[in-house]
Amino acid sequence: MSRIGKKPVPLTKGVSAQISGQTIEVKGPKGTRSFTATDDVTIAIEGETVKVTPRGTSKRARQQWGMTRSMVENLVTGVTTGFKKELEIQGVGYRAQMAGNVLKLSLGYSHEVNFTAPAGITITSPKQTEIVVEGIDEQAVGQVAANIRDWKRPEPYKGKGIRYKGEYIFRKEGKKK
Repeated sequence: MSRIGKKPVPLTKGVSAQISGQTIEVKGPKGTRSFTATDDVTIAIEGETVKVTPRGTSKRARQQWGMTRSMVENLVTGVTTGFKKELEIQGVGYRAQMAGNVLKLSLGYSHEVNFTAPAGITITSPKQTEIVVEGIDEQAVGQVAANIRDWKRPEPYKGKGIRYKGEYIFRKEGKKK
């Protein structure tokens, strides 16, 4: 039995869900998201909750059960509160600033790096050394944050680069004479 799959997903105030076939569409104050489940699970709306049940005892059905329930919960969370990833920039002269829909990064290269925010994702830079990525799709928010981080990953000697907020960078000792 899936411990995650057994729990019903509560539909909070202001959130509505519709099921057509294997597709569930969730509408909330921040927007609309949908997810299409495999044929191994059944999705049902019971009152103010969404319940996911497997259609058999096969290994695949049990795997899809918990995963589908997590995806439905992410839909509900996305349309109510949204998702957010925070990045920090460390290094002398490294900075970020927003110019319209474009994030301009100075990362020690001979040129500025321009990163355009995709549709549905909001990027802000409250300080020159902070970047906040927000949106209603958890996967897209994480992917955009990872793409920004890839421009200058933190290096292990001085720790310079772009890191997630609270991320620990294992530091190495330099050369010795």
